[in-house]
Amino acid sequence: MSIESKRLPEVPFGPYSISRLIVGGNPPHGGSHQTTLMNLHMREYFTLDQTVKFLHRCRAEGINTWQTSYSSQTRDALKQFREENGEMHFICLCSPEQIADKNEFAKVLELKPIAVAFHGEVTDRIWRAGKIDTALDTLAQIRDAGVLVGLSTHNPEVIEYTEEKNWDIDFYMACVYRKSRDHKELTEIMREAPIGEVYLPSDMPQMCETISKATKTCLAFKILAAGRTCDTPEQVRRVFEFIFGHIKPTDAAIVGMYPRYTDQIKENADLVRMYG
Repeated sequence: MSIESKRLPEVPFGPYSISRLIVGGNPPHGGSHQTTLMNLHMREYFTLDQTVKFLHRCRAEGINTWQTSYSSQTRDALKQFREENGEMHFICLCSPEQIADKNEFAKVLELKPIAVAFHGEVTDRIWRAGKIDTALDTLAQIRDAGVLVGLSTHNPEVIEYTEEKNWDIDFYMACVYRKSRDHKELTEIMREAPIGEVYLPSDMPQMCETISKATKTCLAFKILAAGRTCDTPEQVRRVFEFIFGHIKPTDAAIVGMYPRYTDQIKENADLVRMYG
């Protein structure tokens, strides 16, 4: 299958050129960050064939990069997509355990990722424990694999620290909402911790400020608060306008898309053509 692609703004990413809109991997994996029922709803939709069609549709809108985690679904979808002449850069999010396991990491590398990022939930956990430097060995293993090295986090303080220490990494995956606060951190800023994941509006400008000062490329993610700020087209438009107006011109955004009812792929791509 060969589909003529529309153009999207692109930025340098090591030796590559990636679209400023990157498609995220949570919806195809059923990771809604909302409810178990929503997770099941997404998994029901994203069959193997539907996932491959989804990637072709992204490519047709000019999106040339997929950021996701390794799974049998990722493997099978990329294999079929490539067999149908689809071309898509792959950025893989990995845990330290996956990278330390030679057999598991070999499976990741077989898919020819252009970059591998250290998982953000782990980053935030070891940061809270005062053990962030333990990530250095894993990042060195990624470097030795010959791919671009990334560090994912939901906490701007992590980026500020690693920038100050000049860590050997190529890019950050930066969540614009600090959704990984633990109970103690939440009760320090409010009387009690709410049920479920917490997305505070004040987090976005704070992370964007950190992104704008970072010397490395930043891939901003969860810009729509895992579906919480996309009730209307106008709300989505305002988010894209803010994000691309506050990150560096060399940065990009990762956006999860669930085009079951509307053409979110085209809608998002059009906004990046407008603001990116």
